[in-house]
Amino acid sequence: MKCRFIKQCCALLVLVSNVSSAWAAVSSTESKIVKHIDNTHPEAVKLLEKVVNINSGTMNFAGVRQVADVLIPEFEKLGFDARFEDGSAFNRAGHLVAELNGGKGPKLLLIGHLDTVFEPDSPFQKFEYISDNVAKGPGIADMKGGDIVILQSLRALQAAGELIDMNIMVVMTGDEELSGRPLTLSKKALIDGAKWADIAIGFENGDGNPKTANISRRGSIDWTLNVKGVPSHSSQIFKDDVGAGAIYEAARVLNTFYTELREEKLLTYNPGRIMGGTTVTHNSTKNSGTTFGKNNVVAETAIVTGDIRGISEEQVARVKNKMEAIVASHLPQTQSKMEFGEGYPPLAPTEGNKKLLSIYSNVSEELGFGKVEAVDPLNAGAADVSFTSAYVDMAIDGLGMSGTAGHTVEEKGNIDSLSSQAKRAAVLMYRLKSN
Repeated sequence: MKCRFIKQCCALLVLVSNVSSAWAAVSSTESKIVKHIDNTHPEAVKLLEKVVNINSGTMNFAGVRQVADVLIPEFEKLGFDARFEDGSAFNRAGHLVAELNGGKGPKLLLIGHLDTVFEPDSPFQKFEYISDNVAKGPGIADMKGGDIVILQSLRALQAAGELIDMNIMVVMTGDEELSGRPLTLSKKALIDGAKWADIAIGFENGDGNPKTANISRRGSIDWTLNVKGVPSHSSQIFKDDVGAGAIYEAARVLNTFYTELREEKLLTYNPGRIMGGTTVTHNSTKNSGTTFGKNNVVAETAIVTGDIRGISEEQVARVKNKMEAIVASHLPQTQSKMEFGEGYPPLAPTEGNKKLLSIYSNVSEELGFGKVEAVDPLNAGAADVSFTSAYVDMAIDGLGMSGTAGHTVEEKGNIDSLSSQAKRAAVLMYRLKSN
């Protein structure tokens, strides 16, 4: 028993020594930042609860605007020029944009979003504690918690006297969960911010684990395969003048995609919807359609829709060329055509992104929160930060509030992570300014 006690004491001393050693690298200004976040944590949680309790499903334009109306005054208190940009041109509510041009340090673009996947008809509407440190609520982690992390980090920088001369733009989109079209308009605020910025920091919750962050995200591009065949009685299929029919051709194309493209690293391509028969209608806006066809008739039409997810523009371009070549080798008496739609660009794992992660990880370790590693891009979906990839020197995402079960009625947020994530983000921004 005595030996076990001595071992426990030694382990505790090592832990205390490690934490003390880490904190030795934290400056007096950074200590002020951390202290302010600790002291104002209850206020931050109260604001989080308030915005979670406002339904802001993407298509609830009034609700999205209401969340912005709560947050805009908070940015104005910090000296930002904050506004709401109307989204009627792309059939969405719009975006919150806040700007501070202090003239010192790199230009930082901070990215959040106001909308959730939970529309007014969802049964999931309210913030609710399920333990001392865990709460449920629509969008609590994805990503209203991240929006509050942004505010908390900026408040702490102001309290330390460091915010006033920084260059920061905040863009909180109103259509991250269901993007408006065309993307050139719905993502214009983000792209304009990226063109202005040197560094982009996204506050999505990533994979929900504060020990990870995203320095790469695969892009997502929609595709549609349209197939035409010769309609005829089924007894005539495969004859020279009838050929294989539209459904066989669609099956050939999909099977060849499956067999020939699977070896591409970090690539996925998925057919999400297929329709075929004599008569086919397709409503891409509503992701629906109708088919009519009899078993004894060779199918005249087939339509398949899906997406491609790749890690770089080069990979996506290469795969698109392969897909078009596969489609061109059509079966007898059939015609196939590929169409590629709008989508999210990839965020490639550049050296700049890796360097930014290294800085962030050092901050985390010195604050006593441990090392941060990159998320496997196979485990990361597309996100707004990807629209910055062509313009900024560095980008990172996943710095928001940790949680679980996003996009479900069991979505939960870790309340303590609201402050720990704000501390890491605020000190990161302070060091980017100072170095």
